Amino acid sequence: MLLHFQKMRPEELNYDLPSDRIARRPLQRRDASRLLLLDRNGGSIQDQLFAGLPSLLRGNELLVLNNARVIPARLFGRRLGVHSQPPSRATRAEHLSGTVEILLTRQLEETVWEALVRPGRKLQVGERIAFGKGELEAEVVERGELGVRKLRFSPAGPLTVSELLEQFGHVPLPPYIDRPDEPDDRERYQTVFAKRPGAVAAPTAGLHFTAEILEKIRARGAEICELTLDVGLGTFQPIHAETLEAHVMHAEAYEISEQAAEHIARARAAGRPILAVGTTVVRALEDSALRAEGQSSRNLLVPGKAEASLFIFPGFQFRVVDALLTNFHLPRSTLLALVCAFAGKENVLGAYRHAVTEGYRFYSYGDCMLIR
Repeated sequence: MLLHFQKMRPEELNYDLPSDRIARRPLQRRDASRLLLLDRNGGSIQDQLFAGLPSLLRGNELLVLNNARVIPARLFGRRLGVHSQPPSRATRAEHLSGTVEILLTRQLEETVWEALVRPGRKLQVGERIAFGKGELEAEVVERGELGVRKLRFSPAGPLTVSELLEQFGHVPLPPYIDRPDEPDDRERYQTVFAKRPGAVAAPTAGLHFTAEILEKIRARGAEICELTLDVGLGTFQPIHAETLEAHVMHAEAYEISEQAAEHIARARAAGRPILAVGTTVVRALEDSALRAEGQSSRNLLVPGKAEASLFIFPGFQFRVVDALLTNFHLPRSTLLALVCAFAGKENVLGAYRHAVTEGYRFYSYGDCMLIR
């Protein structure tokens, strides 16, 4: 679903970021991050700490969290050749020694995934890849656009594909972290409220929360509900088009329960602010609201499962979200476009410049912004 508004070029979302501002490891405490408070109307900013978030709330908000759980979606295997056709002598050594890197991006069936594969050009349909000592294999069953491949996994023993992915998979840290995953990443690249496995990247605005912070938020008088959006390739796919309007998002699956939809609708009817924790929550809520409008529904949201290919950029009319907690995002990205749509491009880029000057930590393991 692509909405057409004013044309805007990706280079308008540029900003300068020294490489030492990129957070390559999490802080010792989740709630030790800094928080930049941005007024989306006037553009004023304040430097705060995330640990003080409960006291920054007015006490009547409804916070909406994404409870998606990150799976170990990065795999390293070796080539086995085309199915039922052993490799030739000239390529046998390459197959036996060459490493194939796979990043799972979207689950299609129980054993079938879309994935990015390196080296992608050499892998043809029918080629098999082995993991571990052969406990798990994958076959390339289809080639897609932008390097995407469809893989069918098959276990060699009693363990399921999901169990073997947990065993052989690595934490899918974003490329800008620029280091191999470490044991601590299994816990720290996961929110404390993660429940439903399927995401291949963390909803990073939620990484700052602890059980104690959530309890303080409730004690403040605010309420909390959850939805699930499986973060996938759509969130991180670069903008290749000349204008934002021409960019096409990959779809990401989400689910909003009837209970959550009713909770959000009651808060909206009562005039209480809806605070989205992360851009993934924004996309799920606003996509669902657009579906409700398209069905001429009296309800604010359409509960149940759906897929969001909604690209939010400046000019978008928000129907649900009143406030946003979000991390700092890459230049020229769809995530930065969403934040600029919510708070205004000049306000957001001004806040980013301030954050760079003041030494904020950027991206997944970095600091955050509260925009309202």
